[in-house]
Amino acid sequence: MRRVMLGMSQEKLGEALGLTFQQVQKYEKGTNRIGASRLQQISRTLDVPPAFFFEGAPSFEAAADLEPRQMGVAEESKATYVADFLSTAEGLHLNMAFARIHDPKVRKRIIDLVSSLAGEQQNGDPVQRDVTASDKNSSD
Repeated sequence: MRRVMLGMSQEKLGEALGLTFQQVQKYEKGTNRIGASRLQQISRTLDVPPAFFFEGAPSFEAAADLEPRQMGVAEESKATYVADFLSTAEGLHLNMAFARIHDPKVRKRIIDLVSSLAGEQQNGDPVQRDVTASDKNSSD
């Protein structure tokens, strides 16, 4: 989300490209495909090489090394999962805000909070939660 990192709105990017902000939204969501010349124009506007938009994508060499039965069924690595998360607006905003927190105790408490909300213990195992009477009543 280079656009967000630069603090540029979809409207401003659209103006620079001669597009509506709706078209920029469609490009970002993957609803519409981006042609090579448009990608070049976007990369110049955002001051990054076109290869920036392919970081984390599987390389041709990596795909060629896989046996046909392995293609498309391998579990995603943690690195890919993290890259995918950071390429979302939410992931980028969360990461940028977290990086501005300098107190290690506060950072640790935030990690604990997010892990708790996600239902995970310190060791990464899911939290086993006891169902209480109030939980049963709230689902009615």
